[in-house]
Amino acid sequence: MRSDIEFDANGVTLRGWLYLPEQTVPPPPVVVMAHGFSAVKEMGLDDYAEVFCAAGLAVLVYDHRNLGASDGWPRQEIDPFAQRRDYSHAITYLQSLAGIDAQRIGVWGTSFTGGQVIVAAAVDRRIKCVVAQVPSLNTLANLDICNTPAGIRALYETIDAERKSLAAGNPPTLMPVCSDDPSQPETSPGRRSWAYFNHFVTAGRAVWPGTFTAASLEFRLAYDALGLIDRVAPTPLLMIVATEDDITPTRIALAAYARACEPKRLLLMAGHHYRPYLEGFEQSSRAACDWFVAHLSMTQTPLLPRGEFA
Repeated sequence: MRSDIEFDANGVTLRGWLYLPEQTVPPPPVVVMAHGFSAVKEMGLDDYAEVFCAAGLAVLVYDHRNLGASDGWPRQEIDPFAQRRDYSHAITYLQSLAGIDAQRIGVWGTSFTGGQVIVAAAVDRRIKCVVAQVPSLNTLANLDICNTPAGIRALYETIDAERKSLAAGNPPTLMPVCSDDPSQPETSPGRRSWAYFNHFVTAGRAVWPGTFTAASLEFRLAYDALGLIDRVAPTPLLMIVATEDDITPTRIALAAYARACEPKRLLLMAGHHYRPYLEGFEQSSRAACDWFVAHLSMTQTPLLPRGEFA
């Protein structure tokens, strides 16, 4: 049912898993999946893939470049623009495989990659269906909501210091993704993130360094999926949004959904950013699975130019 795979992404080898359903005649549609900021595939993507595969979908799951089992340097560097392009490299790889219907491809992303799949669908018309779970859509907009003026100033100072350090020939600076800071409430974004990531580490399911390069901060600043969400149509878009999300703020996600064109669907899940992964896993995975089955199993209509929808 699951095999290890690797593919080339413009000179970088990315590694992951390919899930094939028991029934492969006719060739099944396929869903491409990658995890959010700094996370590796063992942090619950196997659970989603098994739900999708049981419904008759093939699934390609992979680690981002510079992370997990995939190659790439600097290690732990997170570049959303390169990661978005890697979704397209994964699709090109799938087109080389026998036994998969590469004309029926969906993409799934969550948090940081929730925005990336929106951009991917806007620029890669091989994608026929999208699920964006608790998506990060615009970093600058997130900053305005989630940070104090002092925190924003400190962020820019860190970015500038790293520019100078790299120019001087120093190795990349590694920063913690989050911390279990006892001075903060357990419900704070940092401690909640720490609990989510380390749930998989302590269970022995994943190896997670818990760091990213300081240069990644600058890459994040220019990241904007909000500006392209209206270009996804006519590709069907499902957005899964948490009502009390203080990591990828709910109000930004709802504003983005309002800008998206049909066909689209919004699933609002009560709770915080990680609820769809944890307590709400059955609901979020089933909604995503049903969306993919509905839109990848049907006969696909030709893509029409913008403004000429049937």
